[in-house]
Order: sequence, then C-alpha cells, then structure tokens
Amino acid sequence: MKLLSFSKNGKASFGALVGDGVIDLAKRTKYASLRETLAADALKEVASAATGAADYKLADVTLLTPVPDAEKIICIGINYRAHCIEVGRAFPEQPSVFLRLHSSLVASGEDIVRPTVSQDFDYEGELAVVIGKGGHKIGRDKALSHVAGYTLLNDGSIRDFQLKGSLAIGKNFFATGSVGPVMLTADEVADPTKLVIETRLNGKRLQYSGIDDLIFDIPAIIEYVSAAIPLAPGDIIATGTPDGVQLGHKPSQWMKPGDKLEIEVPQIGILRNQVVDAR
Repeated sequence: MKLLSFSKNGKASFGALVGDGVIDLAKRTKYASLRETLAADALKEVASAATGAADYKLADVTLLTPVPDAEKIICIGINYRAHCIEVGRAFPEQPSVFLRLHSSLVASGEDIVRPTVSQDFDYEGELAVVIGKGGHKIGRDKALSHVAGYTLLNDGSIRDFQLKGSLAIGKNFFATGSVGPVMLTADEVADPTKLVIETRLNGKRLQYSGIDDLIFDIPAIIEYVSAAIPLAPGDIIATGTPDGVQLGHKPSQWMKPGDKLEIEVPQIGILRNQVVDAR
C-alpha cells in the first residue's frame, strides 16, 4: 500500500494512492494523519478503508512530505562502500549520524532552493525508513518489525559549508532537500536490500546502486540510533547515498536553477523536484 500526505483546498489530509487516484483516509477513518495512524498501530485498519473509488485525482491534490509532522529526521552519512571510495574516505567503524530540520525539506513536486551564498549544491538520493513502532535500545533482530514503510529522500547538500564549516549548516539550508512522494508499507518489501535506487539530473542517470551496498544495513542503523535516541512513530531515517554525487566528480557540476532532479526506487515511485535560486 502506498500512503501519502496531501492538501486539498488548503486542508491537510492523508490517503492511499490507487493508480492515479487518492483515497482520502482522513474522511474514511478516525485518524487525521499518517503519523497518528502509525502511533495507533492502525495500518491494517486503514488498509481496510482504502477500497472503492478514489476521492480525488492525484493531479488535483498537492503532495506534502509523507509524514509532515515527523518528530525526528535522522540521516546517516558515508554509508555506501562505493561512495566511500569515490570521496576518498575510509569505511566508517560506526554509523555517522546527523539531523535535518523540517524547514530544509520539501515535498515531491516542490522546488528545491539553491541559496544565494553558495553554488556548491549537490544531490544525494537515499532510501529512507519510516518508523512505525517506536522504541529505545532496539536490537537488530527486532529492528525491521519497527519499520512501517519506506520512502525516498534527497539529502541536498551545500558542500562548501558542509566541508569547510559546519555539517549541520551544510545539510540544513532552507528547502535544499526533499522527501516523498509516498510511503510504501513494509509488508510490500520482503527484503529492502533487494531494492535499487537511481538518481537522474535532467534525465541523465548519475546514481544507480543496490541497497545491498550499504555498509551498515537498516537493522544495524536502527539498533545504533535507538541505543541513544528513543524512536517514535513517524520518525524518518535516511540510510545514506550511493556513489555518483557531484562531490566525487572532478570537476564538480553542481545543481543549478532549471535543473530537474528525479530519485527513483521503482517499487516506491519517483521523487521529483526542480532547482530554483533563492529569492
């Protein structure tokens, strides 16, 4: 099941994507949002309501990020073997963790923004995990049972600020990243290591990798993060980016206004954004 958050006539809701239509689950259930559904452990309940004719055409709603009110957005850096090699880094001994703010992320279909203070704007296509059942100190053997589903995240990076100043700033400029378009429920992904992710810029494939190239797999990430940070329903964890980022290219061809970015895992869909300059 593909679940999404959206707005219609200025009102936020959530629903199921069925073909090119959207079933409004806030109308058909007692839950107002996807995060509320996850907190109630009610995915099976809402699935039973996701039947019949669609309430809207997908083209007639405005997508929001899949969990607009996620408590935490946690990112893992330098987590693909080939990416470590392309940027000249040793394989890490433990996951590298940082946080993104909601203000740094937009939904699929919205513009991503190159700031005025830098032109070193890079893409990072990533598979992201949405937590269903929260927990603290989750063992890797139980970790996947805490996953509600999967989505896509562009960990858009302002590289000069990241590398010469502050990782937190370089990763959190306003509207430089994106999440979406949907959350694919975990029951439809028997083995996430079998997924393949692709990033295209203006139609040209720049990243293409199996998730099996992760240094720290999803259970290891959840175990490591939750040892320190109690996870909550709706939390998003981005698992890292494969090789093919512009940081690893010489010379780097940074994203510029007018560029069209697409990140795809076929089972989930395509996260689409266009680059604009900050006003």
